[in-house]
Amino acid sequence: MQEKPAIIIAAFGSSRGGRKAFGTLQRLALKRFNGHRLYWGYTSEIIRRKTGDPSLTAILEEAAKAGHRQAVVLPLQIFPGSEYQRICDIAGRFSSLQAVVGETLLHRWSFVKEVVDTVSRDFIAEGKGINLLALHGTRMAADPANIVYLGLAQLVRALYGNVWAASLEGIPDHRAVMAEIAASYGAGVRRRIRIIPMMYIAGLHVEDDLMGEEDSWKRRLEDQGWSVECPSLEAGDGGCYKSLAAYPDIQEFFLQRIDSALRRLPRL
Repeated sequence: MQEKPAIIIAAFGSSRGGRKAFGTLQRLALKRFNGHRLYWGYTSEIIRRKTGDPSLTAILEEAAKAGHRQAVVLPLQIFPGSEYQRICDIAGRFSSLQAVVGETLLHRWSFVKEVVDTVSRDFIAEGKGINLLALHGTRMAADPANIVYLGLAQLVRALYGNVWAASLEGIPDHRAVMAEIAASYGAGVRRRIRIIPMMYIAGLHVEDDLMGEEDSWKRRLEDQGWSVECPSLEAGDGGCYKSLAAYPDIQEFFLQRIDSALRRLPRL
């Protein structure tokens, strides 16, 4: 029997640059939670077909067979929506493994404020341009994450004079937000607009949907007269766009979610 609870990180998955971000979190978690066995389970069936990575169900079974009686599951999710609920449902099915699912990055309003404060270091200063937070969003009107999407958008509009938020899917609708931006700024004051991805990994959504050369946010905003940019990082392959995983504070917040979940486990 394993004395310490297993730590299972439940990630959507990545077939490209996300592996580096996962590796960073892996190293930090192993250092912080020394003595715990760390597992990864992936929730995207499409990505699992490409990579051969195990599902969350398979990893829970593996942890139970390895002798763990308890486990903490960290959802590597930004918003507490339907994907988070699916992770909770999967973890709850295992009677042979007592599992506690941790909270997402933006699970509480205090967390939302902490994360906004973290990414604000990359905001263009007021009077020199505007910032647009790019949220993933959801197509489902009944998804519980919608309240957080709308709350985040309202929060940044109240806190900053030059920050907006829009989603790739659902609300806040990005076309409506871009139209509002265009109506709020006369042609003579348009300068720079910085798109800041509120996503753990800067994958295809960032490269194509946000900053691509065709049918992207970048193209639509350029058509409005904006000079569009996105924070970038230097890397061995020539650089990449900056995602939430690039902020040390964000990694720390996820480690805190693991720690809180471990404390919620009952004593055996």
